[in-house]
Amino acid sequence: MPTIEIPEKRMGMPEIRTKAKALGLKTGKIKKAELIHAIQMAEGFMPCFGKSNGQCSYIECCFMPDCFRTKL
Repeated sequence: MPTIEIPEKRMGMPEIRTKAKALGLKTGKIKKAELIHAIQMAEGFMPCFGKSNGQCSYIECCFMPDCFRTKL
């Protein structure tokens, strides 16, 4: 698998909540990773945020900048 250059721009919670609400998800008092997992599932992806081993085939994922820097 080719090396992917990770963009520096990370999504903040306001952007993540906006994205979740647009998908019809409730955002309440939910942790960032849990909310991102819910968004990923609503978009038809595996809820893999923060579980990467440094490789990812979802190059279109908007959470990639945070994902590779987060370990759950």
